[in-house]
Amino acid sequence: MVDGERQAGQGMVDRSEGFGERLLGVLLDRAHEMPPQLIAPLIAEEVAGIGGRDVSILLQDYAQELLVPLPGRRLLVGEPEMIGDSPAGAAFLRATTVQERRADGVRMYLPLLDGSDEVGVMALTLDTVDDNDRRLLRRLAGLVADMLVTKHAYTDRFFQARRREPMSVAAEMQWSLLPPLTMSVPQVAVSGAVEPAYNIAGDSFDYALNDNILHAAVIDAMGHGLDAATMATVAVGAYRHARRSDIDLSDIYTFMDRAIAEQFGPDHFVTAQMMDLDITTGVLQWVNAGHPPPLLIRNRRVDRMLESPTTLPVGFGGQRPPISEYQLQRGDRVLCYTDGVIEERDADGEPFGEERLICCVNTVEHENQGVRSRALWLSRALKQERGGNTSDDATLFLIEWHGDTADHLAVLE
Repeated sequence: MVDGERQAGQGMVDRSEGFGERLLGVLLDRAHEMPPQLIAPLIAEEVAGIGGRDVSILLQDYAQELLVPLPGRRLLVGEPEMIGDSPAGAAFLRATTVQERRADGVRMYLPLLDGSDEVGVMALTLDTVDDNDRRLLRRLAGLVADMLVTKHAYTDRFFQARRREPMSVAAEMQWSLLPPLTMSVPQVAVSGAVEPAYNIAGDSFDYALNDNILHAAVIDAMGHGLDAATMATVAVGAYRHARRSDIDLSDIYTFMDRAIAEQFGPDHFVTAQMMDLDITTGVLQWVNAGHPPPLLIRNRRVDRMLESPTTLPVGFGGQRPPISEYQLQRGDRVLCYTDGVIEERDADGEPFGEERLICCVNTVEHENQGVRSRALWLSRALKQERGGNTSDDATLFLIEWHGDTADHLAVLE
C-alpha cells in the first residue's frame, strides 16, 4: 500500500498526485522560468503525454478578424482561421469547446480564457474523446492562457504573431493603453472594439470592476496621429488616477479637465463619457462631456438614447457636470460609441448618421448571442455599411447588465 492510500485508510486526507494534477503541475513547474519562445513547445510536449498531437496555439489578430497561429517548434503552424467562420472561430466567440470529427480522430478547439477575456484558441487532435479528456483539456487551456498572458508582458513575440499589417506608433500606444477587450462576471459583461485597428490614435476606453461598481469611460481625443494618441494617454491616465482616488463622476471630470488643459493648452480637448454601474441594483450613473449619447438596447432593439445634460469637452474648463441616472432592467445593454462611427461619409458623401447606426444595432442584436460576439459583429457591420472606410477612429463599448445576484464570496462564509 502506498503512503497516500495508507493515510486515506487511516482517515487522513489523501494528497497523492493524480494523473491530471501531475500533467498540469509539471507544465506549471517547468513554465515558471522558461523563456517565452519555449512555452508553446512545452505545451505541445505535455499534450503529447495524453495522446494529443498537431497542437496549434491561435491568437486573435489586432483587427479581430482572424485567429493566427503562433510559430514554434513542435507546433502545427497552418493558415489563419476566420473568427466566426471556422471551428476555431466558433470556439473563440462562444467561449466554449468545439469538437470536429475527422478521419484521423477528433479535432478539439478550446478557448484560451484569461479570466473571461479570450486570448485565443488551442487546437489539438485526439484519437477519441471522453468526459475526462474534456475536463482535463479545459483546465489545461486555462493554464495555457494564464501562461501566455504572463509571458506576454515581457516578450514581443506574441505581439508580432498577432500583427497582420504594419502598425502606426499611435496605434501601438493605444493598444498598450487598452484594458482586456472583454470582461464578464455573473452580474455584468463588457466588450469593446476599435477601428482602424492598425492606425487608431485618439479613441480609447477603460473600465474597472471595484466591488459592486463597474466604472467605465469612453474618450475621443481631437486630431489624429501621435498628438491624439498622446492626449488620449493623458486623459485615460488622469481618469484612472481620479477613479482610484474614490471621487464621484463630476470630480473625475474636473480632474481630467485640468490635466488636459495644463498639459496641452486651451486649444486641445477630449470628448468623454464616464459611467458608474451598480451591478447589484442596475443603477447607471454617468456624466457626458461633449460625447454622443449612449444607446439603450432592450429586448434586442434600441429602446432610446440616454440623453442627458452635457458639459464642455475635457480641457475646455466646463462647469462641474450634473450626474445623470437611469435604472436598467435585467438584460439591458448600453452601447457607447465615438463620433467617428456616425460621422463617416459614404460613397455619396452622406454622413453615416444615428439612424443607420440604430438599424445596424437592431440587425446585429437579432442575429447574435454573447457580448463579445455582439460588439465584434456590430463593429464589422458598421464598417461594411460605411463602405469599408474608417477615415476617423470608430470605437464601440458595450455594457450588458445581467442582474444576477450571485455572490462568489458567499461560498467562503
